[in-house]
Amino acid sequence: MSAGDEARFAVRLTPRAAVDRIDGVVDGTLQVRVSAPPVEDAANAALIRLLARTLGVAPGRVHLIRGRRGRDKVVEVEGLDAAGLRARWRGLGV
Repeated sequence: MSAGDEARFAVRLTPRAAVDRIDGVVDGTLQVRVSAPPVEDAANAALIRLLARTLGVAPGRVHLIRGRRGRDKVVEVEGLDAAGLRARWRGLGV
């Protein structure tokens, strides 16, 4: 991977879930649940931590590009290429 690798993908976030987890891909969108409420950016922060931990990157390399206030978001991860994400989550629209 080169230093310029990055991948963007769609996420559908469900806050106030029982546990933080990634449910899989539906229609090209990663389905994610977090226990944090959608207040004061808590759910977005939980999403970033969960994705960073799952992908093995620093949280600072996971960026919310679009959708800060809604459930539908676009996330960018630095240091990962699209092929790597598609291999991890089949059907992900990267």
